[in-house]
Amino acid sequence: MTTAAPRRRIGIVGVGSYLPARRRTNEDIAATAGVTPDWITRRTGVRGRHVAAPEEAASDLAAAAVKSAAGAADLDLDRIGLLVVATSTPDELGPSTACRVQAHVRARDAVALDVTAACSGWLFAAKVAHDWLALDDRPRYAAVVGVEAYSKFLDLSDRATAVLFADGAAATVFGPVPEDGGFLGFALGSNGELADHALIPAGGSRHPASLTTLESRGHKVTMNGPGVRDFIVDIFPRIVADALRRHHLTLADIAVVITHQPNPVLLQRVAHAAGITPRQLVIVGDEVGNIGAASIPYGLATAVADGRLNPGDLVLFVAFGGGVTWGTALLRWTGASAIRTAPGAAHRARPRPCANLA
Repeated sequence: MTTAAPRRRIGIVGVGSYLPARRRTNEDIAATAGVTPDWITRRTGVRGRHVAAPEEAASDLAAAAVKSAAGAADLDLDRIGLLVVATSTPDELGPSTACRVQAHVRARDAVALDVTAACSGWLFAAKVAHDWLALDDRPRYAAVVGVEAYSKFLDLSDRATAVLFADGAAATVFGPVPEDGGFLGFALGSNGELADHALIPAGGSRHPASLTTLESRGHKVTMNGPGVRDFIVDIFPRIVADALRRHHLTLADIAVVITHQPNPVLLQRVAHAAGITPRQLVIVGDEVGNIGAASIPYGLATAVADGRLNPGDLVLFVAFGGGVTWGTALLRWTGASAIRTAPGAAHRARPRPCANLA
């Protein structure tokens, strides 16, 4: 799916993020995963990752990020008319995690919905919010948040997943920007024939929860590592080249490239193959691991906080994830602040007891 920018220009006016307080180091997980800390660092580039507290759900992390993004935009939360959450690790199968977030942040007038596109989720959610705002005078502002609580779904003895996946949230506030700025176009794609490359196989309508699914660890993240790697190596240079061609640009025109962060070693490899320089590439996976749908907005929050973006700069977003899914978006930066909430400061809802199903 490819679209051009519509008449009303929409961009990012605030960015926020939240990481849980607890960190899980390579030393913490190496023995259980059957590897050494040095092996994890050499093979993946990940040095540590954040892990949600037992009482923290995805909506709690997301709410903290949304509050930070709204603060960065100097925007009251009651002015947000649309709230789109991208996650693969929702609070529950229903209702949407976005509805939980809406309640946490008291954005009473916001339409709330989830988008599920795995690690491409924030970019897919951004497309939804962008088009909604561009074509409808109401709402004027949207919060688009990527969040994952992968630690709740990991088998720590599985080195293919335990060393990579982590928890975190990052949010962006979308709103009107000057005509020469904002999003200039999106391109999205999917190939469901590769859906088994990365998934949580049990707990849905295909394989409902049962003693068998629990005993077989069917509720944990599983990943075909070689299949995922081959997909990324193939798709990354192609979608980067396609984005540049569609906008009649070269990589020299791009100030910053912000991508999903599968792991720093693989990301640097494919970025180099595509011609992206270290100066252009934003790396955050070394410190936070793979935080799925939160990776791209967290990378943006980091780039803004580190002063890597100036008004007028072109930003290329590159997403790829389970499903499989992929996409790019081009943004002309108009200047916005970023607030990264200190670990441990998340909103925490009072735990909700499960219904008695007996």
